[in-house]
Amino acid sequence: MPQPPAYPTGRNLLEGKNVVVTAAAGTGIGFAVAKRCAEEGARLVISDIHERRLAEAVEGLKDASRFPVGSCLCNVTVEDDVQALWRHAESELGYVDVLINNAGLGGFAPLIEMTDEQWSVVLDVTLNGTFRMTRAALRHMVPRQAGVIVNNASVLGWRAQAGQAHYAAAKAGVMALTRCAAMEAAESGVRVNAVAPSLAMHRFLEKVTPDGLLEELVAKEAFGRAAEPWEVANVMVFLASDYSSYMTGEVVAVSSQHP
Repeated sequence: MPQPPAYPTGRNLLEGKNVVVTAAAGTGIGFAVAKRCAEEGARLVISDIHERRLAEAVEGLKDASRFPVGSCLCNVTVEDDVQALWRHAESELGYVDVLINNAGLGGFAPLIEMTDEQWSVVLDVTLNGTFRMTRAALRHMVPRQAGVIVNNASVLGWRAQAGQAHYAAAKAGVMALTRCAAMEAAESGVRVNAVAPSLAMHRFLEKVTPDGLLEELVAKEAFGRAAEPWEVANVMVFLASDYSSYMTGEVVAVSSQHP
């Protein structure tokens, strides 16, 4: 089985940029992209709903960042929290160049057994939360005529998988939101793109996945392994950087999965 490549060193792709990352605590893509942004020279404010894990994430980013890392508790399903996060970020950073919308919620439930609550909570965190953060960002970026938003979608926005109707619907919504927001923001020079990972392995994923499913999904990947979270983060960094200056409204698959 091919092994992941060596972890990349920073190239200052985000030097001088102020970046906000939602749901950055834990061991998944959120923390990985915060770390990669720091290693690429960005100043950071990170958010999460878990106070202890957020504090641990700030501590874990100290060695990667040249600057103090700001943090703010935020539940993206609550508009007051979203506004408080944005005020905190601007007080820490002055202004925000890049918003990375990573907050999302998954789970497994056959549609015939899915409750209204299971459906609604996944949609509210994953799609509505991305909407709330995107709206807040655009209200500040459009007047400045500058800014970048990077959303975290999923290949399940395109592909069918049993037990994932709520998550797939939410991620397909994130893709559509990304494209529409990009068209509205383009005349102001603000870019909006998304990544669509297939499978990025981290320990919390096992808690919400039925036995045997992860092994089945890994077997479908061309490399015979799941992505490392930082491999997804690298593409998010690219979309956040000036190297993707002509891209907007795009959803970039970060995948080796067979069709």
